[in-house]
Amino acid sequence: MSEVLVIAGDRLARYGFGSGHPFGLDRHAAFYREFVSRGLERRCRIEDTRQASRVELELFHEPAYLERLIARSAAGTGYLDGGDTPAFRGVYEAAADVVGATLLACEQMMQGRARRAFVPIAGLHHAGRAGAAGFCALNDCAIAIEWLRREAGLTRVAYVDIDAHHGDGVYYGFESDPQVIFADLHEDGRFLYPGTGSAEECGRGAAAGTKLNLPLAPGADDAAFEGAWSQVMRHLEHYAPEFIILQCGADSIAGDPLAHLAFSAEGHGRAARDLTALAERLGHGRLLATGGGGYHRPNIAAGWNAVVEGLFG
Repeated sequence: MSEVLVIAGDRLARYGFGSGHPFGLDRHAAFYREFVSRGLERRCRIEDTRQASRVELELFHEPAYLERLIARSAAGTGYLDGGDTPAFRGVYEAAADVVGATLLACEQMMQGRARRAFVPIAGLHHAGRAGAAGFCALNDCAIAIEWLRREAGLTRVAYVDIDAHHGDGVYYGFESDPQVIFADLHEDGRFLYPGTGSAEECGRGAAAGTKLNLPLAPGADDAAFEGAWSQVMRHLEHYAPEFIILQCGADSIAGDPLAHLAFSAEGHGRAARDLTALAERLGHGRLLATGGGGYHRPNIAAGWNAVVEGLFG
């Protein structure tokens, strides 16, 4: 059995927005064509998603918000937030399938059925406990963190984010929680949505110091990534997490229409390789990578598949 699990398929591809929205329904296909072209489907085990239950969604999200989401999903009109995330008929079910994919990967890794995993349409890091934001109806990463602690009994879960946009939904969801080790390099919030993630935001109370935010200037390239990434690795080495989640948004790669960073796809692959090696050194090997953002289809194909290749070490 392959050590690398990929959750993919038509059900997962349903999460996206039409009518020229940047987060379109073709993002999964952009990844998967290159995945097959590189022969990676022969090296990975591929499974379909499952739908997360209401109980699982409530590990992170407030029941009142889920009721609003269900109502908007049934109506299929309006927005889930201030104007970035349109409602469509079935958005609740599609988003719950994203969460289910991330949880399925966690389950299989905790059961020893996979060492590492990748979920392309996942990493919806902007949704908060009480609402949608930034194309994200539900926050699969935050739900996975809660599941890993409550159901799997882990006490140190690391969340690493190299998406161009700050992972605010995860950061603020666990800002005061010392069990969540957070490291996020992103375009400086003075220039990009959501405007958060300053270097001074390092956790509160008992969690002070467990959070690392590394804002980068527009145009930051692989040399800037190298400097920030070395800080991320030192942070993770210090806290020795029992499980690592990587949100590897391709919008930090040069040429994305919604951001201004200039990383290469090779940098994304390097991040996956380094975290794979770290997980192995820590003795558990558990690394879950989620696709996150990315709105230039060639960058999605190159960046996410570099990550999959990096999961082989």
